[in-house]
Amino acid sequence: MKNKTHKSLFLEQFGDTPQLRVLDFLIDNQFFDFPMTEIARGSSVSYNSLKKFFGYLIKTEIIQETRKIGKSVYYKLNLENHFIKNLVKLDWVLTKGNISEQRALTPEAKTRLTESRKIPNSSYAEI
Repeated sequence: MKNKTHKSLFLEQFGDTPQLRVLDFLIDNQFFDFPMTEIARGSSVSYNSLKKFFGYLIKTEIIQETRKIGKSVYYKLNLENHFIKNLVKLDWVLTKGNISEQRALTPEAKTRLTESRKIPNSSYAEI
């Protein structure tokens, strides 16, 4: 599977495991539903790896089935689950903290940070 060139703040903070990649993908796309194949592709996790823990995510109501189209079953993040509610809030806190951090950086520090993360300078807009 293809790995992202730049990890999200969520993955940087909590680690890069298949389960966390799936949660990160679903948090980023929380208002949409996907079949298992798209969840695997979007989170850069192999389909076989996803199948190993997908049942647990359903059983614990972290994700929920939304609809069926033909043979495909679609799933999305269960936003009614208290754990997921808090996880989404935490993701926003990390994002807001990073934005505040970017505002506080000097131009030289932004350049060093950009080079260390290997992100083109154009991704940092002046705020």
